[in-house]
Amino acid sequence: MNKRNSFNISPIIRITLLCLYVGLTVPLPFLAAATSAPIPANLLWIGIIIGAIAVFAALSQKVILDDTKIEVTYPSWIPNFLFKRWALNWQEIAELKMRTTGQGGLVYYFVTPEKDRAYLLPMRIAGFAKMVRIVTEKTAIDTSDVRPLSQPWMYLILFVCTMLLWLVDGWTIWTAMTLK
Repeated sequence: MNKRNSFNISPIIRITLLCLYVGLTVPLPFLAAATSAPIPANLLWIGIIIGAIAVFAALSQKVILDDTKIEVTYPSWIPNFLFKRWALNWQEIAELKMRTTGQGGLVYYFVTPEKDRAYLLPMRIAGFAKMVRIVTEKTAIDTSDVRPLSQPWMYLILFVCTMLLWLVDGWTIWTAMTLK
């Protein structure tokens, strides 16, 4: 029987990043209208909506593990050129390579025997520890040092800061609307 496990982006990450996007962009059309900016507020609203769809799409990643492969996919409404979908059979995985990010974090890549292809291990999913256990079972690769890229408390701090930003945004929008 083919056991299938499915993992989505962690809800705390999804909610925090969507809220941050809103906090960073929503005041812009109000400020544009209040300052008579050369870019019309309606055009900014269109851009904000398109950007929100793109952020939501990026946060819709799903990781599927079954008896034969690991697969990273997105909902069908997201075009293939926007985000890369991939699937890798367990027997194609030669090793898990660690790399440092520009910010000093660690990420891991599945490397194929030919070493010409590498696939990023999804690290912002709910159930990360369970996914890593399954990878260990299916590949026999030692994953004892593999940790998530960021801890939930980091996103909680970002969420609190985002809520403070929303308070400032409310004041900014109120001030911009009273200047009209």
